Amino acid sequence: MTTEEIVEILEAESKTGSILGIDEESTPTAILVEPESILNVCKILFEKEELFFDLLECITGLDNGVEENTLEVIYHLYSVPFDHKIALKVKLERGDKSNTARIESVTSLWKAADWMERETYDLLGIHFENHPDLRRILLPADWKGHPLRKDYSDEEYYHGIKILY
Repeated sequence: MTTEEIVEILEAESKTGSILGIDEESTPTAILVEPESILNVCKILFEKEELFFDLLECITGLDNGVEENTLEVIYHLYSVPFDHKIALKVKLERGDKSNTARIESVTSLWKAADWMERETYDLLGIHFENHPDLRRILLPADWKGHPLRKDYSDEEYYHGIKILY
């Protein structure tokens, strides 16, 4: 099944405007999804019998920089019975300290999303709504900032101890 055929099914099943386009430069080819529609689109990909993307391989985040003022969440999906691979890309407004970038969690569909979303939250500060246990996974709970953001500055001290980089 081609990416275009998958997009046709998604457009027929989801609400208008959910699919923003296709990124042919991405490997695998990525479907660009409206942030508010991510859970619905993932649900269709998981539940639709002719698609059945039963494996969430990876969720990762990307900081496009302060100039562009966006963050991205990228989902890599695989259908074991049909040997299909696709990626979903969602672009989010960067937000600020009081209003961080937010997107719906997909842990209700794929339990593997739990730790992947926590890692993305920890390193980029993207908040996953309705996540069952959204907290830091790699850094201490009281760590300031999110190290993979391009506007992050290294801490000099942690609890009075000089950090050597």
